[in-house]
Amino acid sequence: MYSGAVLAGGASRRFGEDKALFVYRGKPLLLWVLESLRGAEERFIVANRPYVGFGVPVYPDLLPGADSLSGLHSALAHAQHPWVAVAATDLPFLTRGFWDFLYEQARASPYPVVAVYNPEGHLEPLMALYHKDCLPQVERQIREGDFRLGRVVEALGATYLAAEEVVARFGERVYLNANRRADLP
Repeated sequence: MYSGAVLAGGASRRFGEDKALFVYRGKPLLLWVLESLRGAEERFIVANRPYVGFGVPVYPDLLPGADSLSGLHSALAHAQHPWVAVAATDLPFLTRGFWDFLYEQARASPYPVVAVYNPEGHLEPLMALYHKDCLPQVERQIREGDFRLGRVVEALGATYLAAEEVVARFGERVYLNANRRADLP
């Protein structure tokens, strides 16, 4: 069992409006991501503003000011289950199968993070599973002013999944990150 958290706290500067509420193919981007997490035992949103009408709790950052790291901290602190699927609100092509696959890897992993690389070879820390054991590292980094999500993964170790494997199972679209409206097909 795992918890599912959607991080919706960004400023959406490049998007031009709150991308979490942007309606894409008939529903808000936030709802696309929430629906991908329907295999989680609990789902919630981490944001510093209200998102009503989604049927899940909304939790603010407990330690604000550290960008996505604040969101990860709040997700880990609020989650009821040891593993937490953490997703950005602008990833509309994530699927339940993707999360179930990551959780399968997590259950066999000796590390507290399961993360994927994208086809360009970059780590995708906002489409990953984190164990609650990551919380002390996240808090330490926030106190020290090191807000890089990738540093959590580097410090604690991870089971890494290659882009080729992810693409073979779920297609390249799973990585689509809608930073701008024009990014959406």
